[in-house]
Amino acid sequence: MIVITGGTKGIGRAIVNKFASEKHHILTCARNESNLVKLKFELGLEYGTEYNFIQADLSKREDVQKFTDYVNSFSEDIDVLINNTGVFMPGAVHSEPDGALEQMINTNLYSAYHVTRGVIQKMLKQKKGHIFNICSTASIIPYVDGGSYCISKFALYGMTKVLREEMKPHGIRVTAVLPGATYTDSWEGVDLPPERFVKPQDVAQAIYTTYALSEQSVIEELLIRPQLGDI
Repeated sequence: MIVITGGTKGIGRAIVNKFASEKHHILTCARNESNLVKLKFELGLEYGTEYNFIQADLSKREDVQKFTDYVNSFSEDIDVLINNTGVFMPGAVHSEPDGALEQMINTNLYSAYHVTRGVIQKMLKQKKGHIFNICSTASIIPYVDGGSYCISKFALYGMTKVLREEMKPHGIRVTAVLPGATYTDSWEGVDLPPERFVKPQDVAQAIYTTYALSEQSVIEELLIRPQLGDI
């Protein structure tokens, strides 16, 4: 079973499509239930794969609990957990609106932290599994106008590195995914051609290839940038 947060749009949707095309059982969540229902129809039509979902806003602690309870209600092993939920609000530390830090920490960091803690006991019992955290190049490079987004993504990257060390003896692989500018709704309205961006499908393919390695190996970090460099 592939568990992915935020599976209806952007990189998350591309990842869902890739794993569904390989006939994996997909379990996901998103804030908008109609998008989840639409995804169920499209996956069934395109791939005929098993798909389950629950509406949840993972910036809210109670919804994280609802989601992890739902995941744990399934008897299947969790093959992959992909912490993909995220939000980007541009702004500088000294001038961004009050609450920006809290919103991005809650969405980009705490959701991954609590979802992982909520399902990892199942993976520990399995003695196998793979956790991907969707970080960002903003996890390793500070961007002007990146403010609290950079703060949250630096923290997620740090969490991923700690988790990698903790999970080594348990047979659970952990990978940080660090995409540069990827052509998703976050860049809507930007006056740049699509060719200037990373394709979400390329991120998904890199993740699937990393997952498909033997259990003797792990790619600890996937750093993916547009061919012409950062935007």
